[in-house]
Amino acid sequence: MTERELLKVLGGNIKLYRGRYNWTQAELAEKINISINFLSDIETGKKWASPITLVKFADIFNIRVYELLIPIDMKPDNVNIFMEKYTEDIFSAISGVHKNYLSKMKKNTSRKG
Repeated sequence: MTERELLKVLGGNIKLYRGRYNWTQAELAEKINISINFLSDIETGKKWASPITLVKFADIFNIRVYELLIPIDMKPDNVNIFMEKYTEDIFSAISGVHKNYLSKMKKNTSRKG
């Protein structure tokens, strides 16, 4: 699974869970304290959510973070197959996102100091 594909899975799942709660983008964005534009970019697979934001999504939807990264067609019966097949790819992608996030945080901190 490529990073682009994983972005699409994440976005599709957030949109799916948001729909289950009958929330608009504005409502969900307000609940987790992000902009509507950023939420739209996440849902369309244009941008990654930070690890903190992924946790907020999982909390508000009452799921585990990894469930946001499981393709819809692999839920729930095929979760074990998916985990065996894509665990390394998922953790690699998450690790890259986390490193990028930490790098941005360091840059922001150094600019302020």
